[in-house]
Amino acid sequence: MEKIYDVIGIGIGPYNLGLAALMEKTELEGLFFDKTAEFDWHPGMMIEKMNLQVPFLADVVTLADPTSTYTYLNYLHEQNRMFQFFFFSEFKVPRQEYNDYLKWVVEKLDGLMFGYEVVDVIDHNQGEDAHYEVITKSVENSEEKSFRARHIVMGTGSNPLILDEMKGYPEEDILHTSDYLYQKGELLSSDHVTIVGSGQSAAEVLLDLLQEQEYRDNMHLTLFTRSSGLFQLESAKLGQEFFSPDYIDYFHGLPYKKRKDSLDLLGNLRKGIDPDTLEELYKTLYHKSTGDKKARVTIQPMTEVKDIERNGDSYLLKCHQWQVDEEFDYPTEKVVLATGYAPHIPDWFLNRFQEKIEWEDEKRYRVTRDARLVFHENRNHHFFVATNLAHSHGAGATNLGLAVRRNVQIINRIAGEELYQDKRNTIFQQFQMEDKDK
Repeated sequence: MEKIYDVIGIGIGPYNLGLAALMEKTELEGLFFDKTAEFDWHPGMMIEKMNLQVPFLADVVTLADPTSTYTYLNYLHEQNRMFQFFFFSEFKVPRQEYNDYLKWVVEKLDGLMFGYEVVDVIDHNQGEDAHYEVITKSVENSEEKSFRARHIVMGTGSNPLILDEMKGYPEEDILHTSDYLYQKGELLSSDHVTIVGSGQSAAEVLLDLLQEQEYRDNMHLTLFTRSSGLFQLESAKLGQEFFSPDYIDYFHGLPYKKRKDSLDLLGNLRKGIDPDTLEELYKTLYHKSTGDKKARVTIQPMTEVKDIERNGDSYLLKCHQWQVDEEFDYPTEKVVLATGYAPHIPDWFLNRFQEKIEWEDEKRYRVTRDARLVFHENRNHHFFVATNLAHSHGAGATNLGLAVRRNVQIINRIAGEELYQDKRNTIFQQFQMEDKDK
């Protein structure tokens, strides 16, 4: 029988890249597959001068093993940028440099297979030899190969979320922020660009285009969002403690309905805009409106764009200001959709596993605290997921730092022992009274 690896990772983003980096110090053997030809993290939004929303300590390994070769600080050391970063005096990492850091990790690791799409996973659930068979297809020549592993970690990321009413138009006219830099030249050639959304991506695109306005006397910019306003990400220290293993323990133990309700209550932890971005945005607007100048900008919250229609060579947005219940049409030439992302669940996963696992509702599977799918029958060969976890792991499900802690739990579970310490009591708050009788 062909070799059985300890783990196969599906998708190579920061989550599975961190898993591969942490596994290197162990005796565990793994392979990781991604259909892209090479690693590139959100290339369509690598806008200059924009930072990550988390500190540099949230690299792919530090919160589990600060002595690892793959820390961000070691990356700076090897790039001879340590003093420059020291004098830069910023806790947050420029997004372009974070992408370069991830590529640096990729170059150092073995077992990362780019250009191979996972097209099927077969569950061989028989006795002590239970394992998964992973079928891959080469993007270059369509050749299929199979690999076997005792455990799977699915980190298939997310897809741009675009409403059906906004699909089918030329991508240079109606585009998602994930393609922003690819189509930026087309946007700058128009007289009116409208951004739809209220999160970090919407603010970054608006700020970037505002700065480009210096060279375009006739370009008007509009931002519509159905949210109540452009609100900042929660940055208070105690608020940040909701991104901790201790809070995830508490959140995961709540009933499903209470978890779902809590996500809405903690909206600013998940969907707010970085305070520095908002400050720079306001300063830019202020400078554009001094003296006789008038900012060529329209910003209107509480406004949902419900549909898009052709209007000759431009477009007509069908809008609804929901607070005053007002419908109106709004003409524009280009539209940038900052409408977020939806978890990418491959078709083969639903075909093979939908009936085998437990679900919390029609879209959300049940997972354990260490991110294992819950099967109807107990098993020792596990299927871990790093995608679609907000309902189970809370506002921090996509947090880069907590992803490192999740990888610690995955490695310990696969190894059957604590190879990395899974620490608790890491914050000042508690979320329920301890039972003194336990």
